[in-house]
Amino acid sequence: MKETILDSSFILTCVKQKIDFFREIPLMGIKIIIPEQVIGEIKRLKNPNPELALKLLGKNSFKKISLGKAHVDKLIIKFAKENPKVIVATLDREIKKKTKNQKLVIRGRKKLEII
Repeated sequence: MKETILDSSFILTCVKQKIDFFREIPLMGIKIIIPEQVIGEIKRLKNPNPELALKLLGKNSFKKISLGKAHVDKLIIKFAKENPKVIVATLDREIKKKTKNQKLVIRGRKKLEII
């Protein structure tokens, strides 16, 4: 089964646009990976979306991994380079540019698509 690693920008945008990624991604035959560092990053944010995102994360199952100590984006880039088959779910330009992996993106504000 394919796997995708989610970053905080992807999670928060899905929550904001009411995209049920916990339903959509598994329907694509993909397992969700969320780093502990991404969950920590969401907890530190100060806008209305984090509470809803954290509630959603608490109610759903996914593979939780620890990437170590460093900036979250750099850790995701390193993980993607070490795991070339992993799909990267992000809206972050730097992560997109620095990884050659397939990307999971939001199309038309409602649809998830692998590019």
